[in-house]
This record gives sequence, C-alpha cells and structure tokens, in this order.
Amino acid sequence: MHSALTTDYDFRIHYDATGAVWNLSSFFLKHIPFHMDSISFFCIGTDRSTGDALGPLTGSHLSESLLFPFSVIGTLEKPLHALNLQQQLDKTFEQDRSTFIVAIDACLGKNDSIGQLLLHNGPLYPGKAVGKALPPVGDLSIKGVVNVSGFMEQAVLQSTRLHLPFEMSRVISRSLQLAYGRFKTGNEQL
Repeated sequence: MHSALTTDYDFRIHYDATGAVWNLSSFFLKHIPFHMDSISFFCIGTDRSTGDALGPLTGSHLSESLLFPFSVIGTLEKPLHALNLQQQLDKTFEQDRSTFIVAIDACLGKNDSIGQLLLHNGPLYPGKAVGKALPPVGDLSIKGVVNVSGFMEQAVLQSTRLHLPFEMSRVISRSLQLAYGRFKTGNEQL
C-alpha cells in the first residue's frame, strides 16, 4: 500500500468514469511494451486487509484469464507483500534482467481522490504510507486510491469497504486484457 500525496501522474481516471476501461487500455497500449517476451505484473498487497487487497484482487482476475499470457505475481491465494516482495523481485530479475514490471498497489489519498486510478511511468514505493521501507517496484505503476490518508493508516485500511478495491481491480484487469487484445489484433487506434 502506498500513499498518494503528490499529483505528478501521467494519467488519472476515476474507476467508474464513462469509458474508463477503454481509456485505460489506450494508456496501457502506449506504455506497456506488449511485444516484449518478458512482462510481469506485480500485484502488491494482502487479503488480510480489505483496503490493501486491490493488488491481489487484480492479480486473481488477471491470472484467471486464459487470454492473458503474462506472469502475474500476487493473487488472493498467493499474495505479494512486504515479506516476499524482495524475494520475488530477485527471482524475476534472475530469470530475465530486462523484465518489464507493471506494479499495482492500493494507496491512500485525499477524500476527493477516492476511487481514482493513478498511473505513471516509474516505480511505486509499497508500504510507504504505513512506514515500511520496501524496495521500489515497477517500470509502470498503477495505484488505486481506496481511502483517506493522514491518520491511523493501518486502521483506515482495515476498515475500507471491500466493494471499492474489488470494483477497481475489475476495471484494471479488464483494461489490461483489452489493451493486450487490441495489441494482438492490431486494433491499436488511440
């Protein structure tokens, strides 16, 4: 889980905005090199905290798709979290140093940003909002604002309704699948 305190993002959209899936897929087409052999999706978080479940929910949706051929690390069954993140990064880079990593994580932000999906080129810093020093992850970052930051972040994450991370994860996974489908069929008109 990450804290979204700055507003320097390449793209932001509310998960239930009209055309969100199509618009996100267009962003992904521009920023994810689907032609590469080695792309991994690091879906960070835990199923033990409803607010921090965005990553594992997204990972579960992606890994269930037979048409999405990429490595997905972090699901509800096998979460990617503080205790195994470095190990997974090491394992991924040991297999292929040039792996392009898309990192997905929940974050906290301002009240009027709840439900926003924030995307940018570059890594995210998981655990920052709750004081954990974890390695930066990702060539492309997808963050979902699930609740308000500023006070008792752990309690806020625990009390976040599951509905929001679940719906946000569906939009992210559908957008990624659509982007890959558009890439495969050559329908990349943006």
